[in-house]
Amino acid sequence: MDAIDLADQLPFAEEQRIRNTLVEGGSSDEARNLGVELAKGAWADRLRCDALVEPCTPEWPTHRQPMIDRNILRLALHEIAVADVPPKVAINDAVELAKEYGGEKSPGFVNAVLDRIWKADEPEQESPVDGEDS
Repeated sequence: MDAIDLADQLPFAEEQRIRNTLVEGGSSDEARNLGVELAKGAWADRLRCDALVEPCTPEWPTHRQPMIDRNILRLALHEIAVADVPPKVAINDAVELAKEYGGEKSPGFVNAVLDRIWKADEPEQESPVDGEDS
């Protein structure tokens, strides 16, 4: 019973922790709900997202990437696939998140990886983010 109870409570506890973090950041209810859904979806979709990233980063497999970069990549790829966010928008948003939360090289890394994945799907496309290293 303890194991079933724990398994039943854990998803709520995780979602509640995400919600609490967003409340502390001053997010509106609508933004908080969207944030929770995107975070949960990106986490559930992480294996597919990581499989897209790994061929682009052979020297930096996902387990070696900085956590923030890895999760920004997952979020962007999840948004493109599931939330029907246009690739240009998702990539621009991801680069902005990397600038705000990542390290010095994070914006260029995130842009390069997402750009490479995007160009593999759409080979005729030009880079969606101008002025970033790719």
